[in-house]
Amino acid sequence: MIDFHNSRGWRNNNPLNIRKGEKWQGLRYNQTDLLFCQFSDQSWGYRAATKVLLSYYRYMAQQGQRFCVQTIIARWAPDCENDTSAYVRRVVELTGFDANKRLDAPTTREGAWQIGVIMAAMTCVECGCEWEQVPFYSLTLGIWMALNIAIDLYDIRDIKK
Repeated sequence: MIDFHNSRGWRNNNPLNIRKGEKWQGLRYNQTDLLFCQFSDQSWGYRAATKVLLSYYRYMAQQGQRFCVQTIIARWAPDCENDTSAYVRRVVELTGFDANKRLDAPTTREGAWQIGVIMAAMTCVECGCEWEQVPFYSLTLGIWMALNIAIDLYDIRDIKK
């Protein structure tokens, strides 16, 4: 069995594997990974991921595109780099969300909760962990730091029960 704690995303405190490019808050001073951001702790990685998803929402709204699991994952993990269809299927399996159902704006409590659930599932895909192993405290703290919306971590964690 593979230990997810050894995954690149986990080691880098970057559970969704955000590539280098932006000067994100919370980056480690010493960036030793050539391709992916390294954060001081996981909450900063989730904050950055929340900001990225918020930018997707704004772009898709401007383009008249649906903001849903399918379009989020297609943009996050494009076919040229990933098996996007398998990624979408896994996120849908973990969340119970309809892949093509429009999500609420991330700037609302319901929308922030929805992207929290999606990011938890994406963590499972990106880091190879199980739902119960997702760092829900760090995830909800990252959402709060990005959006100033408090989400009860149990509301996300317990979706699978």
